[in-house]
Amino acid sequence: MVVIVKALLILAALAFPAHAQQKFITLASTTSTEQSGLFRHLLPMFEKNTGIQVRVVALGTGQSLDMGKRGDADVVFVHAKPLEEKFVAEGFGVKRFEVMYNDFVLVGPKSDPAKVGGTRDIVAAMHKIKAARVPFASRGDASGTHFAEVELWKLAGINIAKDKGPWYRDTGSGMGPTLNTAAGMNAYALTDRGTWLSFKNRGDLVISVEGDQRLFNQYGVMLVNPARHPHVKKEMGQAFVDWVISPQGQTAIAGYKIGGEQLFFPNAK
Repeated sequence: MVVIVKALLILAALAFPAHAQQKFITLASTTSTEQSGLFRHLLPMFEKNTGIQVRVVALGTGQSLDMGKRGDADVVFVHAKPLEEKFVAEGFGVKRFEVMYNDFVLVGPKSDPAKVGGTRDIVAAMHKIKAARVPFASRGDASGTHFAEVELWKLAGINIAKDKGPWYRDTGSGMGPTLNTAAGMNAYALTDRGTWLSFKNRGDLVISVEGDQRLFNQYGVMLVNPARHPHVKKEMGQAFVDWVISPQGQTAIAGYKIGGEQLFFPNAK
């Protein structure tokens, strides 16, 4: 009997850590939230509050939404409102909540071969870059940033899929690697401000265009629909959604700064 009891205690001790490790959610999000350092700031606070670990898979917005569609994530935290609304409308997400915003900026070489530096009209700048055929580095990865870039080309009357040439470089990668490419090529690139502020390898790159209202960059969060994917961790996933839009979560977002400059601005309704 003693041997049996000891054996059961050993099994329980072995099982407990395994059970404890199961208290986590998978968060599909963008490279901008990850590479800007925001999650390194936010997630320890959430985990301390709830005991729920968050495992981030940082991809472009399109790939993050695809993860949610497959049920490979519990929560999706991205920045392409039309795609997010479609995700919910098609039944893949429960409800979309706005969380925070920042803005996009156009960066480029100090020499400014397209002559767009210091201007505020992003559409005019895109038109000048295309006309001058100067190097431009694009994420080309169906991310929220790439989605925004394509929309800006459209506003400039340019179908970039047809009109791009050797001057236009698709990196097919995240924001950090794309900025590295832009720095190496002395190319223009569209980036979210958060990643730009945290980016160190700038080379000769500077902000060329900022302040246009069309550069507004809204982020949203959604619980993946457990009615479609029953294995989704509904309670823990919703706990994260509720926290990030709560006063505590919103204050934590506002508190994240680099060099005294705030990277994201909370605006949950």
